[in-house]
Amino acid sequence: MSTATLLRTPLHDEHVALGGKMVEFAGWEMPIQYPTGIVAEHRAVRGAAGIFDLSHMGELYLRGQGAGAALDRLVSSDIAGLQVGQARYGLLCNEKGTIVDDVIVYRLEAENYLVVVNASNASKDLAHVRAHLDKGVDLEDASMETALLAVQGPRAAVIMASVTDLEIREATIEALAPFGVIGARVGGARAWIARTGYTGEDGFEVFLPWDRAVGPWSRILAAGGAMGVIPIGLGARDTLRLEARYSLYGNEIDETTDPIEAGLGWTCKLDKEFVGRDAIARAKERGPSRKIAGLVVDGGVARHGHAVMKDRQQVGTVTSGTFGPTVGKNIALAYVPTPLAKLGTDVAVRIRDRDVPARVVKTPFHKRGEAS
Repeated sequence: MSTATLLRTPLHDEHVALGGKMVEFAGWEMPIQYPTGIVAEHRAVRGAAGIFDLSHMGELYLRGQGAGAALDRLVSSDIAGLQVGQARYGLLCNEKGTIVDDVIVYRLEAENYLVVVNASNASKDLAHVRAHLDKGVDLEDASMETALLAVQGPRAAVIMASVTDLEIREATIEALAPFGVIGARVGGARAWIARTGYTGEDGFEVFLPWDRAVGPWSRILAAGGAMGVIPIGLGARDTLRLEARYSLYGNEIDETTDPIEAGLGWTCKLDKEFVGRDAIARAKERGPSRKIAGLVVDGGVARHGHAVMKDRQQVGTVTSGTFGPTVGKNIALAYVPTPLAKLGTDVAVRIRDRDVPARVVKTPFHKRGEAS
């Protein structure tokens, strides 16, 4: 795909001005890193804060009296139990019980829900939701009208408090619950702010009108500069999420994987009806033949697609791998036969025709508040 055909976020010129290295990602031209480098960006988020441009993500609004019930039948988690001002992670599944996408659903108002989907799946998800939607529910694809910023890290709350006016006077950014969402103004722009993220750190995601993104981005960078906030590209976003053991669509999950083998059975509320529920219940009952396992690899960096070996035979496949700057180890996720997913199991990863020793370890590799 040529750069002329790639989509650009409203912050594209800001990334270029900051020296961002632009690459293709899911049909968008996005910064993979800035001159500081991936490791420095990663450590900034773990130690202070970073700001991300996530405007390539998809946003679907469902409105109307039946919107909540419709989403409860579409998403694996308990959407019916969401209160106004709450969000929940869940899965869109097909009738076979495999994963169409992983999403976060935000209940913004009584009859107004926001569903955030992965950029690579935006068109597919829109069609999937529309195909299963009841009459009377209004569906709006606002992906190209919505900018999304994320501020992540231990100093995120104090940085966001300095640039934000909340619509509820007695509320504060610091008191917003995890997976809470609230209306606000950020840098003068109307926004929804949620205490959600993809890094394993405390943080916030800010939903803004597409044409109002530059002001808040610049304001957050200026206000947070003294506290260590820097812009973060896709490279550090991936190393951060992998240390936190968050699944990436197209790597750990896709339409060939079910929630049980992917370690996402906890998102599935099997005492309600939703698309794919019966197939997932059967998969849970029979038990998975393979599971996602966390690996520490000794002496090499595993990458997506590398073979996992046992007794010189391929037994699995790496879905994601990197050097974890916080944990100081080469880490990976891989599908392996269920018996080999037991903690402490010795395996190997084939890297450049060499079988490099690896072992199954507990995940997440890094957990906020714990020493690595």
